Amino acid sequence: MAKGSSTKIKATLSGLPGFSANLLASFMIIFPILFCWLCYVTIHSYNGSLQLAIEGLSLNLFKGKGFQFVWSTIPSVSLEGICLYFGWILLQALFYVLMPGGIGYGQMTPGGNVLKYNCNGLQCWIVTHVALIFSVYAGVFRSTILYDNIGSFFVLANISGLFLSLFAFFKAYYFPTHPEDRRFTDSVLYDFFMGIEHNPRIGNLDFKLFFNGRPGILAWTLINLSCAAKQYQMHGHVTNSMVLVNVLHAIYVVDFFCKEDWYLRTMDIAHDHFGFYLAWGDLTWLPFMYTIQCYYLVYNPVDLSLFTTIAIGFLGLTGYLIFRSANSQKDNFRRDMKTKGKSIIWGKPAKYIPATYHTTDGQLHQSPLLTSGWWGLSRHFNYVGDLMGSLAYCLPCGFSHLLPYFYIIYMTILLIHRVYRDDIRCREKYGKFWVRYREEVPYRILPYVY
Repeated sequence: MAKGSSTKIKATLSGLPGFSANLLASFMIIFPILFCWLCYVTIHSYNGSLQLAIEGLSLNLFKGKGFQFVWSTIPSVSLEGICLYFGWILLQALFYVLMPGGIGYGQMTPGGNVLKYNCNGLQCWIVTHVALIFSVYAGVFRSTILYDNIGSFFVLANISGLFLSLFAFFKAYYFPTHPEDRRFTDSVLYDFFMGIEHNPRIGNLDFKLFFNGRPGILAWTLINLSCAAKQYQMHGHVTNSMVLVNVLHAIYVVDFFCKEDWYLRTMDIAHDHFGFYLAWGDLTWLPFMYTIQCYYLVYNPVDLSLFTTIAIGFLGLTGYLIFRSANSQKDNFRRDMKTKGKSIIWGKPAKYIPATYHTTDGQLHQSPLLTSGWWGLSRHFNYVGDLMGSLAYCLPCGFSHLLPYFYIIYMTILLIHRVYRDDIRCREKYGKFWVRYREEVPYRILPYVY
């Protein structure tokens, strides 16, 4: 396909065409918003009990007061919250564009583009955290300021996420960054949900990398610290469970920014298009749902035994090491293949399938499929480490309520779905090479299980 054109595919969502795709896309837009609201209400009005929250909602629905109940639970927006939220977005945008960092390159897009990125996430994370912590000690901000404005942030993030989704949708039609990398279907709702543009940009600001990494992931550790400060304010001490969750989350976040170049080759950047799924997800779902354990522990402090603390910490660190080792193996292998070097994994020459694929401009490209190391055990063994870490985030909250375990449930569903999506994409991309790869590496995530 020539430069300047775009792809048109049959409207499918989980294999469903036409009306079914529209219906399922509608559900996938509405349900996350409602579920995110339900979790917010559960934490702040029902002490973390989903059962009580659902009973309250059901009772009001039965009385015909469902809308009134929902409206009464939507938090008010303060002037301080507005200034903080949009000041935060603006500050991070300036940091993203102006702060120097290492240059990274994404994978080749379907249209044949290899995009350059300024990977300055670690610098932005350090400067932001040092500046905010110093401001708290200097008395400029109170330590609980983020938690105190969480209601305002929740409303503003939802509005901003929907606006960004609409903006990305119309931008794809009228002023796309790379027209040849657009993807249209016969379903407008599917296009809105999954996105049309592959890598929308305005100047040097890349929507995918910025909105996921800066307002989203960078805020993760700051929100956690504010939750710890709020727990201290309310209960007079910070529990070891709160400290453990903060540490485990911080390891993941700092690693993400240390290896930001790696993120350029993940599904989010390399394959997904930018629509509601990423836009609203980055601005709302990520900062509110990924920090849910710390929110929960503010109202439900848990003191863990020394043995339990060590055991959970060991689980989380082991998961992180597997996750990092697996991803490093693949990155090093790709680097060695590009430089024609000899790739060694676990002391032996790497095994791989010399696959090829075509981009939409008709060019043939080499893309070897690794079958050694972790990647010889399963096609996504890195997800094993991811799930171990996810479980470790939840366990410090104890077993009184289900809500803190949302994260491991969500990640399990998300990663299994990603495996399914990746299999479809790779089968279409690599054809017979992918069939051979699946024969050599038959397990998707956990060997001998799935």
